[in-house]
Amino acid sequence: MKTIRWGMIGCGSVTELKSGPAFYKAPGSALVAVMGRRAEAVRDYAARHGIARCYTDAQALIDDPEVDAVYIATPPDSHLEYALRVAAAGKHCCVEKPMSLNAEQSALMQRTFERAGLHLFVSYYRRSLPRFQQVRTWLQEGRIGELRHLTWTLCKPAAVTDTDASNWRTDPAIAGGGYFADLASHGFDLFQYLAGDIVEVSGFSARQAGRYAAEDAVTACWTFASGALGMGCWNFVADRREDRVELIGSRGRIQFSVFDDQPLRLEGETTEVLEVPCHTHIQWHHVLNMNAHIRGEAEHPSLAIEALKTDIILDKVLHRYSQHP
Repeated sequence: MKTIRWGMIGCGSVTELKSGPAFYKAPGSALVAVMGRRAEAVRDYAARHGIARCYTDAQALIDDPEVDAVYIATPPDSHLEYALRVAAAGKHCCVEKPMSLNAEQSALMQRTFERAGLHLFVSYYRRSLPRFQQVRTWLQEGRIGELRHLTWTLCKPAAVTDTDASNWRTDPAIAGGGYFADLASHGFDLFQYLAGDIVEVSGFSARQAGRYAAEDAVTACWTFASGALGMGCWNFVADRREDRVELIGSRGRIQFSVFDDQPLRLEGETTEVLEVPCHTHIQWHHVLNMNAHIRGEAEHPSLAIEALKTDIILDKVLHRYSQHP
């Protein structure tokens, strides 16, 4: 079975445990090259992770003949440029989430890879996690009847690092928004995987603490294609951390956390509480599925055409007035 040889652009914190090791430890996968802007840092990363080649120039990595596919692990403001370069080189690609700064950029990326006959994946790896596969199975089996409503509350206290110059997640020019764009994108993508497309959405945002340029509080409501409704509250200057999702059905409920490793709880004709821990390298199943998709063995659930739907939602909630596809 062919081993997919990956090159990685960016070697920041997300790649240390969550993603990088999965690319070289997963069966049928190899991480053969890494790129970083600072030579000393990228050499150190390559040495610690046993990666054969390191670059300080992204194009050199993209053009490496030993690289079959490229993982872009940089902030969203660079995703469009790097992805288009990867497509021009005729290689498959995975970009970190959010897919880009807005839906207009994401649509261009998706069309470019589709027309080139190449695969573009987005790191919405929760679609591949066994814990959420279990939630999806419960829904498909009708364990709570028809889905009526979904609610999500995600809060955390303000942190000193929120205003650090190196914290790109609070700079809209780099992240496309604040913590909402960075974190809520995971939830919106997951909810559409579990419950179907979101067809209408509206929202409000505010800078309640005014500590940085991005929004720190958001509310939104939406409608699924099935007719189920949803609403969310995100606050990143709150009194405590909370991550709670509840799916309300006609005959029961499901409760879980998007980010925290909490038990899954089903309340229906019977009550089930399941511990489904995540892999140490949380993108492990995502990487396995990408490699299987490239080899033509299975369909990956986190393709760009699906991720684009989430960018459209973020645009509408944050009133980012890009031209939607």
